[in-house]
Amino acid sequence: MKKRRKSKDIMKKNSFVQGAFIATVGIVVTKILGILYVIPFYSIIGEKGGALYGYAYTLYLVFMAISSAGIPLAISKIISEYQTLGYYDAKQRAFKLGKQVALVLGLISFTILFIFAPQLATAILGDLQGGNTIEDVTFVIRVISTAVIVVPILSIYRGYFEGHKFITPTAISQVFEQVVRVLVIVVGSYLTLKAFHLSLTTAVGVAVFGATVGSLASYFYLLGKKHTNKNKFLQKELDVKEPKITNKDILKKIFVYAFPLIMIDIFKSLYSMVDSVTVVKALGLIYGAKTAEGIMSILSTWGAKFNMIIISISTGMLVSLIPNLTSAAVLGNKKDIHRKINQSFQILLFLTVPMTVGLSFLAEPVYTVFYGASTYGPSVLTLYIFVALITCLFTTAITITQVLKYYKVVFISLLSGLVLKALLNVSLINQLYNLGLPAYYGSIIASIIGYGVSLIICLVALNRKCEVNYEPTVKQLINTLCGTVLMVGALFALKLVIPISVPSRLLNIPIIVAYTLVGGAVYFIYMIKTKSITEIFGDNLLKKYKKNK
Repeated sequence: MKKRRKSKDIMKKNSFVQGAFIATVGIVVTKILGILYVIPFYSIIGEKGGALYGYAYTLYLVFMAISSAGIPLAISKIISEYQTLGYYDAKQRAFKLGKQVALVLGLISFTILFIFAPQLATAILGDLQGGNTIEDVTFVIRVISTAVIVVPILSIYRGYFEGHKFITPTAISQVFEQVVRVLVIVVGSYLTLKAFHLSLTTAVGVAVFGATVGSLASYFYLLGKKHTNKNKFLQKELDVKEPKITNKDILKKIFVYAFPLIMIDIFKSLYSMVDSVTVVKALGLIYGAKTAEGIMSILSTWGAKFNMIIISISTGMLVSLIPNLTSAAVLGNKKDIHRKINQSFQILLFLTVPMTVGLSFLAEPVYTVFYGASTYGPSVLTLYIFVALITCLFTTAITITQVLKYYKVVFISLLSGLVLKALLNVSLINQLYNLGLPAYYGSIIASIIGYGVSLIICLVALNRKCEVNYEPTVKQLINTLCGTVLMVGALFALKLVIPISVPSRLLNIPIIVAYTLVGGAVYFIYMIKTKSITEIFGDNLLKKYKKNK
């Protein structure tokens, strides 16, 4: 009986802010695990192995965007829409059709990745010599292609849970998936190299296979959770006469909703692809092949791990925002739509701005703790972390635009940003080098410009088409920036007493903790004094948690 009660407690529906909080915590935990494993993983495979891992993972993300990225969010949106309207039969058929579509797309993507791996490897490396070979890249691409079969189905289950506003199980499944994946990556690569004395390429192959194993574990967890709580998904809150909705109608709706979401993820992944096919070649002419691959590994793998912690905040936000915003749109509640849009941006800015600035300030000790001394790592991270901030805002804005069905704006925004990124990437690398500045900053600045332009296009469109007033968000942004400036001032003052970085990796840990505590305390005290926290989050969430205790 106790076990059933525990399961029942977990399967409670979540409000927008509760869902955003739970999803964000779950995703942030997975990203923290994703960055912690890098410490032993980096020491096991090094920069060359990191570059090889990054090549495979970047392609994996592109094909995952094609096969599944939009469909689970589309399923979440459709489930929420039909649940709100009381169309329960159509809701269940949408779930089944979603699984079938995901399986077909997953198999197609797997086949393309596996068969054309040599051609994709050639496109990445070109004629570059002295680093990983085309055969090495081909092998890891084929290994990671197996995950593309499993993850789409897993994503459909997550979308089904989230569409019913059951956020907690999906958050747990993500943490579980990451734990299993990290174990395979670290233990598998270590045993491959140290115990079995196999090649570096084989070790990286084992590591990328962790994506497949982790997704399988997460899939079986959600499958069991759905079976245990199947009655909760069948509850009928409204008694309405359901109109005739054919499978063809549902499939059309899935693709109409999913296609823009797929394109969003594809375009985001193409930013990484632009770097993959241009940065190594451009930097290779300046720094040499080995150094260029090392810098690329920071952009694609090692530095990207820190960025993902920031980006995960927007990911968690969207998990809760999509079904809640869909419900408001279905009911035609314009006031609620405007409130949720502003609240989303306010929460994002409140969390991501100080985190981004703080990580940039502490780039040297943070990078040293995780990867040891590096010539380029801290320098890259200092600016690269701001790509995460703009990505968060861009992703939220363009997803809101998609949910409200302004599809033309979505494509104009995506295309404009990517074209700018592609045009500016190599040009800025060369221009900065000629000015005596770090050449690799060129690709970072190109990403910031691309995402920034896309963000502005979406914000302007939401203001004109949906009459969204951003005054509440601007007010909170000013408070957030003031609090961040005070935080930075406190960190500079602390720098007079405690050095920002020391050669020892272990001694950098208490330095980071000290700076984080002081900076965080100054920021939160300011935000509490200005009552920004209450205005952004409201009193209800805190009261509910106190009541539950």
